[in-house]
Amino acid sequence: MKRLAAIGLLALSACEPAPPTAEDFIPEYKGVETVLLDGDLVQFNVAMTKAREPANVAAYAECAAAQYALIRGYGFARHVRTNVEIEGGIWRADAVYTISPSLPRGLKTIDAEVVTANCREKGIPTV
Repeated sequence: MKRLAAIGLLALSACEPAPPTAEDFIPEYKGVETVLLDGDLVQFNVAMTKAREPANVAAYAECAAAQYALIRGYGFARHVRTNVEIEGGIWRADAVYTISPSLPRGLKTIDAEVVTANCREKGIPTV
């Protein structure tokens, strides 16, 4: 009887999914598409896997915006909006920022140099 119980427990444990490993939590950044909408208005389409929450993919878009501002010779950006979705394990964000040489008006402004340095420190790629 004890032998049957042990076999039953082994069979049940074989049905359980494997526990997550550290690799399951390392994000994979799939790239950035940059679209100039109008003058200083720029859209960033980013994709990644293994994000843990929408904020992870939004941070990826913010890093792209900060680096893009620096590439264009600007020091600042202002967040306009970010849409995040997940489909088939791929997280996507469609984010729009304005870029400017001086600190723009608004609440969601970023200093491009500071944000880019922070992104590098965290291992989040930029443009």
